[in-house]
Amino acid sequence: MIRATIIAAALLISAGTAFADEPIVGNWKTASGETAAIASCGGSYCVTLKTGKYSGRQIGKMQGKGDSYVGELTDPAEDKTYSGSGTVSGNTVRMKGCVLKIFCKSQTWTKL
Repeated sequence: MIRATIIAAALLISAGTAFADEPIVGNWKTASGETAAIASCGGSYCVTLKTGKYSGRQIGKMQGKGDSYVGELTDPAEDKTYSGSGTVSGNTVRMKGCVLKIFCKSQTWTKL
């Protein structure tokens, strides 16, 4: 019984570690200088502002792995949600939000 519990705990820890190794996970400095945290949440990655006027607000949810992620991003000032993407390159991530895949805006964030 104890051995099964230890094995189960080890599997949970290793699964969490593998998920945390994704390059998008971490704290990022946004284009406006605020901090956004990207963390695993229910099989996806949630983007939550940690500082600034909208601190604590979730502004995105993405799926993917490696250097490419897709999902939704919300502009907290306008409270509008757009189809979004994130592309990780080294210590930066390019976050892009689009309406109808035609009108797009992007920002480059730096990993803290």
